[in-house]
Amino acid sequence: MAPTSAVKADKPSLRTRLAYGFGAAAYGIKDGGFSYFLLLFYSQVIGLDARLVGLAITISLMIDAVCDPIVGYWSDNLRSHWGRRHPFMYASALPVAATYFLIWNPPADWSQTALFWYLLGLAVVVRISITFYEIPSAALAPELATDYDQRSALLGWRYYFGWTGGSVLTVANFTVLFPLFATAAIPNGQFNRDAYEVYGIIASVLIFVAIIASSLGTHERIAHLRLPPAKRSITVGTVFREMFETLANRSFAALFGAAMLGAIATGLSASLSFYFSAYFWGFSPPEIGLITASVFISAIIGAVMAPIATRTVGKKRGAIIIGLIAGLILPAPIILRLFGLLPPNGDPSLFWMMLFVTVIDVGLIICFQILSSAMLADLVEQAELKTSRRSEGVFFAAATFIRKSVQGLGVIAASFVLTLAAFPTGASPDQVPEASLWQLGAWYVPSILVLWLLMIAVISTYKLSRADHEENLRLLASRQSVSIKAV
Repeated sequence: MAPTSAVKADKPSLRTRLAYGFGAAAYGIKDGGFSYFLLLFYSQVIGLDARLVGLAITISLMIDAVCDPIVGYWSDNLRSHWGRRHPFMYASALPVAATYFLIWNPPADWSQTALFWYLLGLAVVVRISITFYEIPSAALAPELATDYDQRSALLGWRYYFGWTGGSVLTVANFTVLFPLFATAAIPNGQFNRDAYEVYGIIASVLIFVAIIASSLGTHERIAHLRLPPAKRSITVGTVFREMFETLANRSFAALFGAAMLGAIATGLSASLSFYFSAYFWGFSPPEIGLITASVFISAIIGAVMAPIATRTVGKKRGAIIIGLIAGLILPAPIILRLFGLLPPNGDPSLFWMMLFVTVIDVGLIICFQILSSAMLADLVEQAELKTSRRSEGVFFAAATFIRKSVQGLGVIAASFVLTLAAFPTGASPDQVPEASLWQLGAWYVPSILVLWLLMIAVISTYKLSRADHEENLRLLASRQSVSIKAV
């Protein structure tokens, strides 16, 4: 059935919300594997030079970032019986699953050069393939839920499954899979190649299931989604001109700048998370695993809080308030430790205190991300009034593009913090001088605070309110009514 041109869609059913949200688990699983295991697997287990691994990962990320706006624009303009988004979603499932399995099963006894090209080629294909799913799928949100409040609730489902999807396998690897593959020759199963073969199978199947289930679960909504623009001659100049017209918006610039600063802050925090867990706080691997698993609770907190904040104070004000609280909670324990106001490492109360703080802070960060994404979705109708085109794909692609483009800056910032702290390389927790640990916290706190507070300042320039959004919907409905009468 061909899509209709309805401006207002019904409230998405529970089935639709579940299907839309569950699809994000595919990206979460991929991201978890690439973030936590890929570098270690190829450098320590397979034996590829760590510098080559890092180079392959960086190049693949850069290529993927360039592809984002192309995929977004294409999915805005595709004409098919399955609408603008679903052909991309269905087509991505098998390539993502197959190449994700292959990347964890490289050939044995290949040269360094051959392994580098194998890793680079598959990393590029995995990233681009998941982009062909993630951007069109995420771009469904503004159409599945047009209501100001419903969008935050719908995106809450997506962020919940996105955060927990990757975390499930990460925790399962450390608690089940790696111990299962521990042998006399390889006491730590994390360095057993066979463990990653099993991980590759499980992860690939789950990615395939998530993509297909989400595509099928939202398929019935195709008839209610918007039509692409009328057929026209599209040149390279047309593409860039239309993208600029769509994104030339002060509120989008606010979100774009905030996303850039947030990505740098996230890269800095993630890069140093192990240093703080193992060295600064002295937590054991099981304790670190429990803190990692706490994201399941945090995701629930974030998904529940976002709609409440939207209804009570609005998305922009909610993002500012919650973002400020999250930004202040994040470095607070470190500040207390620097001034000697926390129990010493090894005290059981310290672990439970940090576990509680982590659960709350990550929950607030997830809530902030949901509100920011819902604010982005609200710009779609404003852009449509200006351009007469639906450009959800371009908006969501621009957001992912900036995150991918600058996240490496956070890693660089982390390396500067470690250098300024004179942090020793290859040292065990008991070999790091107290002075270096103190300097680590002293340099990290102002760095993360400056980035986070700048992000909040930039996002405060966002202008679209609930009243503005509802007026945009009214104007679009009026415009459509006039068009129908003219026909």
